[in-house]
Amino acid sequence: MAKLLSVNVGMPVDVSWQGRTVRTGAWKSPVPGRRMVRRLNVEGDGQGDLAGHGGEIRAVLVYQLQSYEYWRKRLGRDDLTFGMFGENFTVDGLPDDEVCIGDRYRIGEAEFEVTQPRVTCYRVGMRLGEPAMASLLVAHHRPGFYLRVITEGRVQAGDGITLVRRGPGELSVADTDALLYLPGRDPAKLRTALRVPALSPGWQQSFRELAAAGPPGPEPEAPGFRPMRVARIVPETADVSSIHLGTTDDTALPEGRPGQYLSLRLAVDGEAREIRSYSLSSAVPSEEGTYRISVKHEPRGKVSGYIHARLRTGDLVDVAGPRGTFVLEEGTGPVVLASAGIGVTPVLAMLHRLAATGDPRPLWWVHTAHDRAHHAFAAEARALLARLPHAHEHVYYTAQTPPPGDEHATRGRPTAASLTALGIPADADAYLCGPTAFMDDLGGYLRGHGLRPERIRTERFGTLAAVNPGIAATAPVRPHQPPGPRATGPLVTFSRSGLATPWSPARASLLELAEACDIPTRWSCRTGVCHTCVTPLVTGDVTYPTPPLELPAPGTVLVCCAAPAGEVVLDL
Repeated sequence: MAKLLSVNVGMPVDVSWQGRTVRTGAWKSPVPGRRMVRRLNVEGDGQGDLAGHGGEIRAVLVYQLQSYEYWRKRLGRDDLTFGMFGENFTVDGLPDDEVCIGDRYRIGEAEFEVTQPRVTCYRVGMRLGEPAMASLLVAHHRPGFYLRVITEGRVQAGDGITLVRRGPGELSVADTDALLYLPGRDPAKLRTALRVPALSPGWQQSFRELAAAGPPGPEPEAPGFRPMRVARIVPETADVSSIHLGTTDDTALPEGRPGQYLSLRLAVDGEAREIRSYSLSSAVPSEEGTYRISVKHEPRGKVSGYIHARLRTGDLVDVAGPRGTFVLEEGTGPVVLASAGIGVTPVLAMLHRLAATGDPRPLWWVHTAHDRAHHAFAAEARALLARLPHAHEHVYYTAQTPPPGDEHATRGRPTAASLTALGIPADADAYLCGPTAFMDDLGGYLRGHGLRPERIRTERFGTLAAVNPGIAATAPVRPHQPPGPRATGPLVTFSRSGLATPWSPARASLLELAEACDIPTRWSCRTGVCHTCVTPLVTGDVTYPTPPLELPAPGTVLVCCAAPAGEVVLDL
């Protein structure tokens, strides 16, 4: 019979790591006697990052004596004591390749259900002093697993562990972990995972996305810049102009998806090259065989100022794209296209696609502008909406009362009450683009109205919101050149941040270079497992000094373990 060898607890503490402060509950130690296990955790225990650990679905983490013995031999360590892998229960038995999702076990007075493998996270490596540990746990099929508390009760070291019920589908923890993190997925096991009710909602969603994506398609054209000619420049409002871009040899342009963007490389100050990304704002390509982007002249915008003041018809511009994942998906359900200001551009491209096909889906077009004079594409959008059988339009002017008779516009901003009054169905797919505050507010209203979070897609201007689990918040810093002498390696350009800097081999990864420049980054495992750090590669090639367990999709890079093979441009 399997046995509980140790009960380990620890409250979150602040730990210094790489010049930052990490709030973590990974430091756990054995405790004597009986401990009460309740719905959320073991008595005396806590988690520092509830987004990835803890909560009802992940109340108790289990790790095995046999895995401790394995790592002691593999790592040449004799200092690995119970609790060092962050587990609450150290057990003899219950191997990851035999325990299944949905298995139920009785330990002492309590009953538990297996819900998911351990979340790959850099903090287990930080605790052990082994930076690659998150990757090793997956690669060696020894992740450990989480339990949900079915019946609360007291437990203690020495308690026997009894299997009460086998999980449906008999999908092991090791197989479940491999399905998410390793290549060569078994479609049959993926289908089985989606039929296991006990599997945590987060893992279910990840598997639904993998199933929907299907097998990989043909590799797309390699990313990179090509010269394109400015065919037309059309003023839309006093501060917005549309740039139509065509090929230099009359060849057909690659078709993009509505919602994607182009990256432009411009010699703004003599030889200095600036890279900016702009959403496509019409059909992709348009009927005249060009791409159209629409650029707002920002008061202190270096590149937007150049485009408005100096770019002329006939000029050549280096262009890369189309690319981006904020795209209109196929479907039959209702659609909401919501924007503010120049954020209208990607959703306008989506509207063009819907109108071109006479899409029968119910559509809600919601836009916020300062006033009528600054309402770009007002007539164009209304004409497109008139071609759709089930379209609804509503415009908000923040600084002007609409003239009498304009039934589609009101003064103010969207509110929960006004969106409810529009009759937006709870099963709609929503696409939001505009300033961060606009999208945060509108997304919150829509979630409150009943839309599921995964149905609300957003496209943010500038840098993306950082994902740095457990890192203590600090005041934001404007991206800058890294400290120290200027390096001499290939140029690395972070296009969203508007920063270019040479690479230094002293950096372990592109992620570390971005962090040295205070560029907002997104990561979790830092070892090429979780793909949280996946970043579009606008142009160039990378190498992986530490190979990831699964390569990312073509045209993207895992910055946590990549280095440039030459000059690169990242959408970061």
